[in-house]
Amino acid sequence: MFENFTLNINEIWNSISSYMVDLSHNPFKLLTLLLDLIIVFYMLYKFVVYAKRSRAWQLLKGIVLILIVVALSEILNLKILNVILTIFMPYGVIALIVIFQPELRRMLEQLGTNKITKIFGIDKDIEVKTKENIYKVIIAAQELAKTKTGGLIVFERDIQITDIIENGIELDAEVSPQLIVNLFTPNTPMHDGAVVISKNKIAAAACILPLADDKDIAKELGTRHRAGLGISKESDAIAVIISEETGKISIAKDGTLIADLKEEALRNILIKHIVTKRFGDKAESRIKRLSRIKTTENKKA
Repeated sequence: MFENFTLNINEIWNSISSYMVDLSHNPFKLLTLLLDLIIVFYMLYKFVVYAKRSRAWQLLKGIVLILIVVALSEILNLKILNVILTIFMPYGVIALIVIFQPELRRMLEQLGTNKITKIFGIDKDIEVKTKENIYKVIIAAQELAKTKTGGLIVFERDIQITDIIENGIELDAEVSPQLIVNLFTPNTPMHDGAVVISKNKIAAAACILPLADDKDIAKELGTRHRAGLGISKESDAIAVIISEETGKISIAKDGTLIADLKEEALRNILIKHIVTKRFGDKAESRIKRLSRIKTTENKKA
């Protein structure tokens, strides 16, 4: 068995050597090699990420351990152990297919139904995803305003606010109105501080923001408003603030506070300064077209 193992290693090495010689005669093949390696490593990376999020991760670690033991048994000439493991290896493959059946089926369904961009990890067009997250934040803000629950939600834009995210509790969660409302529920561990949305994810909660100390700020403004103004002055982030005293919704942008916003005005400001500014005039025209369609449908209803 050890001789077979050595022969296989020699064959692999000879193949690599001949391939490298071939590359030296045809440099263009180097590009295809790089592309090949990038695709393979990316697929392995996505597989590992997927495995870590499922029960497959523990099983994969067990499989790697068994393969290491098999290799060691060949090298150290542990014949009995090697024979036992070799006999049961084919049955192990069948067992893996049975164990991973739900995961394999899910992956095949995604390959058959989803776009190529989704297969490679891009779930949705970034512009659409950003707009959807804005709508979800608006829904959450309206819910918090109804119950007069204080809230502070920060949208990171071009200037990264990594230091702010790191001083909070990192979440890396999908944006949802329910989660945002729960995060600001009084007497919960993370209700104080700000929720930061970065790269279309809730990056962190309970984040401490720098407070604005301008003398021009009205005295009746609370800590949340000062924190929202502070982050909007130190970066290009936009902060949505829900007042605990009045239930009114405000936006802090470029060091300016726009107070007492209704749903439509809140949506227009966020879309304009987060979506349109990033994705250009096409996004704005598409949003206006969708708004006209919705208005027409509402009138017909």
